[in-house]
Amino acid sequence: MSDEREDTTIYTAVMNHEEQYSIWPADRELPLGWTAVGTPGLKPQVLAWIEEVWTDMRPKSLRDKMAEAGLG
Repeated sequence: MSDEREDTTIYTAVMNHEEQYSIWPADRELPLGWTAVGTPGLKPQVLAWIEEVWTDMRPKSLRDKMAEAGLG
């Protein structure tokens, strides 16, 4: 018999100042430095949204420095 239960927790996508994403339970206070983005939902929905919008995994500061140097 399996102890696995369906995760019915509602999550929200969160983003930090470096435009990096994670998920966080929607009913908890956000961790310092993170902002709620997107639409709350079940874990698979929120992860799918993050996968769709987080197309460049490099931190924002690195992207900015590379753009200043003309490296794209």
